[in-house]
Amino acid sequence: MAVNLGILQEKLKTFFGYDAFKGDQESIIRHLVGGGNAFVLMPTGGGKSLCYQLPALVMEGTAIIISPLIALMKNQVDVIRGFDAGDSGSVAHFLNSSLSRVQIAQVQEDLLSGATKMLYVAPESLTKEENIALLKEIKISFYAVDEAHCISEWGHDFRPEYRKIRSIIDQIQPAPVIALTATATPKVQSDILKNLRIQDARVFRSSFNRPNLYYEVRDKVEPEKDIIRFIRQNPGKSGIIYCLSRKKVEEMAQMLSINGIKALPYHAGLDAKTRADNQDMFLMEEIDVIVATIAFGMGIDKPDVRFVIHYDIPKSIEGYYQETGRAGRDGREGQCITYYSYKDIQKLEKFMQGKPVAEQEIGKQLLKETVAYAESSQCRRKLLLNYFGEDYTQDNCGACDNCLHPKQRFDGKEELCLVIELIEALPEHFKLEHLAGILAGVPNAMIKSYKHDELPLFGAGKDRDVRFWSAIIHQGIILHFLNKDIENYGLISATDKGLEFFLAPYPVMLAEDRTFSEGEDDDDEDGPAATVGGGGGDTVLLAMLKDLRTDEARRRGLQPWILFSDAALEDMTIVYPLTLQELWEKCQGVGEGKARKFGQPFIDLIAKWVEENEIMRPDDFVVKSVTSKSGNKVAIIQAIDRKLSLDDIAATYNMEMDSLLSEIEAIVSTGTRININYYIEEQLDPEVVEEIYDWFRNDAASDSLADALQALSADYEEEEIRLVRIKFLCEVAN
Repeated sequence: MAVNLGILQEKLKTFFGYDAFKGDQESIIRHLVGGGNAFVLMPTGGGKSLCYQLPALVMEGTAIIISPLIALMKNQVDVIRGFDAGDSGSVAHFLNSSLSRVQIAQVQEDLLSGATKMLYVAPESLTKEENIALLKEIKISFYAVDEAHCISEWGHDFRPEYRKIRSIIDQIQPAPVIALTATATPKVQSDILKNLRIQDARVFRSSFNRPNLYYEVRDKVEPEKDIIRFIRQNPGKSGIIYCLSRKKVEEMAQMLSINGIKALPYHAGLDAKTRADNQDMFLMEEIDVIVATIAFGMGIDKPDVRFVIHYDIPKSIEGYYQETGRAGRDGREGQCITYYSYKDIQKLEKFMQGKPVAEQEIGKQLLKETVAYAESSQCRRKLLLNYFGEDYTQDNCGACDNCLHPKQRFDGKEELCLVIELIEALPEHFKLEHLAGILAGVPNAMIKSYKHDELPLFGAGKDRDVRFWSAIIHQGIILHFLNKDIENYGLISATDKGLEFFLAPYPVMLAEDRTFSEGEDDDDEDGPAATVGGGGGDTVLLAMLKDLRTDEARRRGLQPWILFSDAALEDMTIVYPLTLQELWEKCQGVGEGKARKFGQPFIDLIAKWVEENEIMRPDDFVVKSVTSKSGNKVAIIQAIDRKLSLDDIAATYNMEMDSLLSEIEAIVSTGTRININYYIEEQLDPEVVEEIYDWFRNDAASDSLADALQALSADYEEEEIRLVRIKFLCEVAN
């Protein structure tokens, strides 16, 4: 079909509002409009969707766009309808299980009338007989297979339904096919082309390099504390934190909220409305951070995500690349921070148990690539691009931790020659770990079974360990001296370039891999341990602070504990806060209100003490955490902010009132201030409130609930005492 370039330019401007195409977009569109099959490899933010949306508008018939997620379909249909000046809503539809009968009838009517130019469907919907019959009755302009990496078992998000797409296309009617993905290794690319039977497709490959993104892998030591510090250093910026489990997502969102960071969770276990609301609040910038499993991000188009944090190491480089790619889509700043420990890898390997052997083998290969990336001291940009079959020729990218803080390098000429000598001495090819084990002289079961412990080269590099030799082999692959056969589970061979090097060696600068901690056990039941002050670090200062607290309390006519608890004073002697902000950020049980109300004399005393004694303050702070294990904290705070009845809140979360009050007390104990006056005014007599309140102000020796119940329970109900105690702590102590 011949389409005038002027028509494409006109539609680009009038419908989408762009003055010019970006990258390969124009070439892709002209090729598809001309009736050719296309395979598009384009990184996140590169403008893939325009490559099929614009052709759909100018070609005769309806484009069938196959997409994996309902949320993604709805998002794209809403965007297209927003572009449509006619605003009829018929230009684009989606067809899936979320529609009612009436909605389905409307979609069918618009399709049959020819009004619909784009129909989004899930592969599961394509297989239904009634949908196949419907699509046979309309003219189809082309098929677009979005997120095409889902076809391949070697992709990071394999979906078996995707492998049936070609047979369904053949049942309906022939038309050009365009497959699109933001991430595909050469192996995955080959799988996609074969399965869709479009080996003749023209391949459009954009560079995978995202020069605006900064990549860093951090040792997973106190990651919660490190994440809070990072976010506070980047105030007001939008970010995504990825965790592997739903439980960890809830815990992380709760911890961030308690520490004054506007954050919400997102995972498949939440009901659809909550998920949609949380996503909308993130898009509308009502919150700064979304904490999510990988279920989040596929269906959003937020260009100003400034950081992506992986609390857990991803299962594959492809998953990592796609998730980090959601940062800086506007071409501006994007920081990608990943936390890594050896125990995380053990957990991921454990998750694979019970799966089919072939699937386990693939999963292990992908995970090994992730480990190699995390532990490598080479340029991370070079490693990523090499994984996707692209060379990065610069020695230093200037935007990753390894380039900004390089490890000392050494001439690895002899080590690389030893690796190549071993490979050529073996009659068969073997995996990287096997070769590294031979050189390090580690006689494991596999090496013994091949009698490779009897080889002349066994232990030839025994002065270095398996990790060292693994790093050498990885760097040999990057240099194209060695090749990893992805078709055969990663078997290593020497390339022609490697053999030339072996015959005439020359200096090659290499670096040893980085080392990381084992990591802490992540208890599935308890979650992260609370970080609390325990015992004053500076006993002389602690005594001075207690004296000051007594004087200040007497001057204000309050009990000393109301100003600051002993635990808060102990924290002050450990971290030496010198500003009010440091006081509420670094000390347990101190909120911003309490710091501003009571804190200045304490700050002044600490500053004088630090100066007089030339104290070096620790670069550290205490993370506020909730002692209770419940994951409902954030939701409870939000419900109270909306002034919902405590009885209704308890019923919503299937809790007794006693348990709900315990949750609220735990929240308040961290220094968080909430307002339950609306509920107290409905439930309690004003005289009762006043009398209990006065007891806490004038008679209580501490904030102990047990002491309060012992002193007051003869005259008042336990629930009354607890409610007023919460009110008092929030209004006076917090």
